[in-house]
Amino acid sequence: MDRGMVGDVSRGRLEVEERRAGGSAVFTPKGELDFHTAEVLREPLDRSLDDGLSRIVVDCSQLQFCDSTGLNVLLGARLRAEAAGGGVHLAAMRSAVARVFEITGAEAVFTVHQTLADALEQ
Repeated sequence: MDRGMVGDVSRGRLEVEERRAGGSAVFTPKGELDFHTAEVLREPLDRSLDDGLSRIVVDCSQLQFCDSTGLNVLLGARLRAEAAGGGVHLAAMRSAVARVFEITGAEAVFTVHQTLADALEQ
């Protein structure tokens, strides 16, 4: 499994690390995903999808907050990934972030894993 760092992007309250692991593009957002920071995650997600990587894993273990704009970024990536035969897998969500997905019903449209290792195994 290739665990080399591909890059990282930062804008204030959100930093996103990205790497490849096997056939997956793995993103680790750190901080707050909201209206002001959504592009920090959207841009690398779009880039990976444009490059033909349709299996996306988002390691949410360091994501402290996600609002509706952040949720929409992930939903948009999911639609594109599924259209290309892949999907978006969410891993290790903190309770505050998981609650947003619960309240909106979005948890039902994503594959959610307890750990990053679980997400990478499938």
